[in-house]
Amino acid sequence: MSEFETCVDYGLKLSKRINYGKELPPAPEPGMSKSSESLLPNAVMVYAVVPEPEAVDNPDVPSYQPYVHGRCDPPAMMPLHMHGAAMEVECCLDHANVSFRGKWRLHCIKTGRKCDCRIAIPMGDQGSILGLEVDITGRSYHSQLITAEETKDNEKINKGGDGNYLKGSIYTFKIPQVGGGTIISVKATWSQKLAYNEGQFCLNVPFSFPAFVNPIGKKISKREKIMLNVNSGFGNEILCKSTNHALKELRREVGKMGFLYEAEVPTWSSADFNFSYSVPSKDLFGGVFLQSPLLRDFDDRQMFCFYLFPGNNQRRKAFRKDVIFIIDISGSMNGAPFENAKNALISSLSKLNSEDSFNVIAFNGETYLFSSLLEPVTQGTISKATQWLSDNLTVGGDTNILLPLKQAMKLLAETTDSIPLIFLITDGAVEDERDICNFVKESLKSGGSISPRLCTFGIGLYCNHYFLQMLAQIGRGYFDSAYDADSVDFRMQRLFSTASSVILANVTVGALEHFDSLELLPFRIPDLSCGSPLVVSGRYTGNFPDSVKINGAEMSLQTGVPSEYTHMILHKTDKGDKAPQPILMQEVFNKINSLRQVDSESQNVIFLRNLGVGFGNLSATAANIPPGTEQIKSPEATELLVKAASNCCSRLVDRSSSNGSTEEEKTLAMIKPDGVLAFVSGPVLVMILKKENAVADWRTLIGPTDAQKAKITHPHRFFEFSLFGSAYKLSSEQCGLDSEKNCVHGSDSLESAQREISFFFGEISSGDAVGEHDEL
Repeated sequence: MSEFETCVDYGLKLSKRINYGKELPPAPEPGMSKSSESLLPNAVMVYAVVPEPEAVDNPDVPSYQPYVHGRCDPPAMMPLHMHGAAMEVECCLDHANVSFRGKWRLHCIKTGRKCDCRIAIPMGDQGSILGLEVDITGRSYHSQLITAEETKDNEKINKGGDGNYLKGSIYTFKIPQVGGGTIISVKATWSQKLAYNEGQFCLNVPFSFPAFVNPIGKKISKREKIMLNVNSGFGNEILCKSTNHALKELRREVGKMGFLYEAEVPTWSSADFNFSYSVPSKDLFGGVFLQSPLLRDFDDRQMFCFYLFPGNNQRRKAFRKDVIFIIDISGSMNGAPFENAKNALISSLSKLNSEDSFNVIAFNGETYLFSSLLEPVTQGTISKATQWLSDNLTVGGDTNILLPLKQAMKLLAETTDSIPLIFLITDGAVEDERDICNFVKESLKSGGSISPRLCTFGIGLYCNHYFLQMLAQIGRGYFDSAYDADSVDFRMQRLFSTASSVILANVTVGALEHFDSLELLPFRIPDLSCGSPLVVSGRYTGNFPDSVKINGAEMSLQTGVPSEYTHMILHKTDKGDKAPQPILMQEVFNKINSLRQVDSESQNVIFLRNLGVGFGNLSATAANIPPGTEQIKSPEATELLVKAASNCCSRLVDRSSSNGSTEEEKTLAMIKPDGVLAFVSGPVLVMILKKENAVADWRTLIGPTDAQKAKITHPHRFFEFSLFGSAYKLSSEQCGLDSEKNCVHGSDSLESAQREISFFFGEISSGDAVGEHDEL
């Protein structure tokens, strides 16, 4: 379980403290457990970040609850009740823009108390955040992109937003200090890719909410709304194929349709929003969109979008293929990453045609070839390759990508009358990425009429996804990735199916040759595949110059699309202030520059970190850290308590003064539920402490049994311990209420110690280890 899921699990346990009056809390979902279901969000959700369990209560119906001491480390995250859900989706060509609006109530924090709230936004395939707006009582926030350079030397910007990705597709960030009972309104906008298969476009938007976000109370309205607009981009009729929500058709034009779903529901949607449609055509078809620059655009070049679709002619034959798979077997691939990649590779081999040929190269610091030549596709060669992958490869060692690429290029040098394909699969980042790109460029220049196509697949967050995308663009291939081992098999097979169904290679557009100051995305026009429409956009003026400069940061800012060269910030606006007005682009840059004068105490700007996936991690690659491994694993709350209490007790006993006795004693030490640093109730931590004069020294340390007397006689008494490098203290005021409600226990005599130890641990011989503990 990831740290995020662990924190949510803590939060769900804490929710048992909330008093709902006569209403009943939401019933647990069938089968919902840490072992069977993920606690990662499947729709936009908001969580209360709770470091102090004592603050948890219903702000409307306060209840008497046992006082809970200490802190949750890491903080628990309690899913908030949702009070509204509306979504607008615009589909055009092969992408969709999604705008989600929702309302949540901070139903689990006492009135007068505050906590941070974390917002999580799951997105569909290849999703990218475009904008964020948050509105709460007295203040609001809206996002703006700035260049990464603007924040390098600006330490005055508040970094409390703490934005980051989970599994590469769920973006999360924090809003600071929200009061109990507050309504939180969120608008999140993102883009995502439409899946395409055999002429059919498929849209999938995360829209599945767990039962525990349903608000308590029969009179609370739960109304869902989804608006969907589809623009095919060309003048062909749209045919709707399937949907899992009751969509009502609002309008129909040539190439355009509009739909609406709106309903009062007993519980929020428990299924993602799925919709599929097709544009019937047996032949290739395409077109060009032209658009002038916007009035506020500082780039005055014209814009265009060229698209080409394969149609749905099922009898169209793909090119013959010579395929080489290059698979990473460095140490970090050990276990699930390699097993899933191997299974996907074997499945891809079985989909090759009888006229194709193939080879497999495994690499770490060295290379290992299945064959010295390209092998014909037969049942026998496929079986041998499968056996070789399973039995002859040992995962371990470093990462050297250039060496196997050189060998693959050499094997494909004599290819004729076929499409040569290279599939590179890796989870690492390397230092010679520029050399690799230059090598591939030079190799392709010297190729024949159809040079090798290079497809890349990245696993985890430690590889450089931008480098792999660049390599695929240089090689006119395709790129895909999997951020967790479970999705490797499916995504690899999808990439292979797309890349191996090329039907139109070496695509060129004659008009582009006459453009001046041309900028293309992607910068090389890829092939057209049955599994993927071809969409190329760009800007141009006049005649083509001798050289073209491409700037990712400027492109990203002017189009509002996040990249690795931009950061996103949230601007805070206090209620009552004048609403922001539309501004010219020059004013945007003036505002960016003014951020350097932001006062260090100001909370008007929250820095959300980079919205990209990163340029790879050389250190993680060199250390062979497996994909998806977190820097710090968060043990369960009980384990944290055991470690903390054990450290605390051992240090306290060691510091106790001896009365001169030369014979060691054993005493029973117990920390009760009132002293547990987890939730409402918890385990009793029982320990045997052994040292000279153990009974008296432990009793001296814990002080009087009556907590009221302890506050008088030992007002400054506290237990001190460390956890993950942080120091914690429990004072006398926190350690109990009276003679019965206290957090620690110690035997009052040797006889009592023997009796109590025997009760909890049975008979203990003199040779048994000291420091054992049981949880009851």
